[in-house]
Amino acid sequence: MADGTSPAPGASTRVVPDTDKSRIEEIRAAQRAFFKSGATLPHAFREEQLRALYSALDKFETKIADALYEDLRKSPSQAYLTETGLVKSDCKRAIKRLPEWMKPQRHVPGIALAPAISQQIPQPLGLNLIIAPWNYPVQLSLAPLIGAIAAGNVAVVKPSEVAAASSEVTAELIAATFAPEFVACVTGGIETSTRLLEPRWDHVFFTGGTAVGRIIAKAAAEHLSRLTLELGGKSPTIVSATADLEIAAKRIVFGKFTNAGQTCIAPDYVLVERAVHDGLMSRMTEAIADFYGRDPQRAEDYGRIISDRHFQRLVELIDEDKVAVGGQTDPADRYIAPTILRDVTLDDAVMQEEIFGPILPVIPIDSVDDAYEIIDRHPNPLALYLFTKDSEEEKRVLERVSFGGGCINQTVVQFADHNVPFGGVGQSGTGAYHGDASFWQFSHVKGVVKGANVMDMSLRYPPFDAKKMGLIRRVIG
Repeated sequence: MADGTSPAPGASTRVVPDTDKSRIEEIRAAQRAFFKSGATLPHAFREEQLRALYSALDKFETKIADALYEDLRKSPSQAYLTETGLVKSDCKRAIKRLPEWMKPQRHVPGIALAPAISQQIPQPLGLNLIIAPWNYPVQLSLAPLIGAIAAGNVAVVKPSEVAAASSEVTAELIAATFAPEFVACVTGGIETSTRLLEPRWDHVFFTGGTAVGRIIAKAAAEHLSRLTLELGGKSPTIVSATADLEIAAKRIVFGKFTNAGQTCIAPDYVLVERAVHDGLMSRMTEAIADFYGRDPQRAEDYGRIISDRHFQRLVELIDEDKVAVGGQTDPADRYIAPTILRDVTLDDAVMQEEIFGPILPVIPIDSVDDAYEIIDRHPNPLALYLFTKDSEEEKRVLERVSFGGGCINQTVVQFADHNVPFGGVGQSGTGAYHGDASFWQFSHVKGVVKGANVMDMSLRYPPFDAKKMGLIRRVIG
């Protein structure tokens, strides 16, 4: 298969719906052997697999949409916009950029190393474990896989059991598209994840919460496995008195309540200058009505909470005395209305943890500079959003606050831009992917210097007398 032909998809060993250690190890051994054969290295092979994934997304689009509706009540449009469409876009870009990514970068080193040429050569990491979350269960299973394939790796994908229908369709798609020795899908619960983390992987890629991220990091550390963590945190939104309130309100509401707030980069809370506080609140109320109607429970594009446990956790964060908009709940439907809280203090329960649901606390501040102390109370956020027309204000915030990524006068769209890396910092994650960054995240860059045989400078060899050292100092500086 080193000539670029695709391995034949298997029939029985792609999906492991249990925690059987020997079955998991069987897949790992097959993948290790396949990787060592060099079959994944040619450009033709990688492109063929990316095109196969793209085609599979077309074939499975309806099944994916049905599964996402069952798990999260996502409408077909939301299923495409936030899941299938994003993965297809990633595929297209990877196919287009693959020749450039794979090409070694050559440089001429300094005179001290002459005559020579240096190279940076991307090398696949090997055997990858991709563990995905439940909130965007298809997209966050397959988007990292694109980087793994493009970089020439093999991979095992573990979708979240919490989004059961989506996990099943992800496993089915992978089974129909790839041979198990190349890409396999392992399904199951916590016990399965625990089993998967016992052996050594060349790279573990995890998307999820910080608490589980710590467990993943400890398991990877046991084997010194390379690790990518895409986590979360309390992502702030700052609204300056100079902001366009109409635009800010719509974009905050869009970013917060898409997927019923179950988005790792959703605005977690709003810090708004007092001078425009009431204006922002009224406009966000209008935006909710514009997007979801007077009864969001009947809106096609408004989702549901993933489980009863998460529903109950979120309900307990709603202080009824501080509800400015929404607050309605329906446990039988796992429905929580788009909810905005006003007069929130830093001691309120809703400010003690990442919300990950359709509840938006709003805190008035005297100036944008006051936001720094509030943001610093929490670990580095995954995202930050600033609405302002003041370029100096923008510059100060970007310099002052450490965060994974974000937007000025927008929310959440940084996730869809292939030109910028997506990832956290500190407790919100380590490593980044999307676009070019995905290829490099799943690659090791080897630095190689190739010396010429036509000339051999004696300057680098002993003995190092005073005259030679003088020349060396002038060359090196």
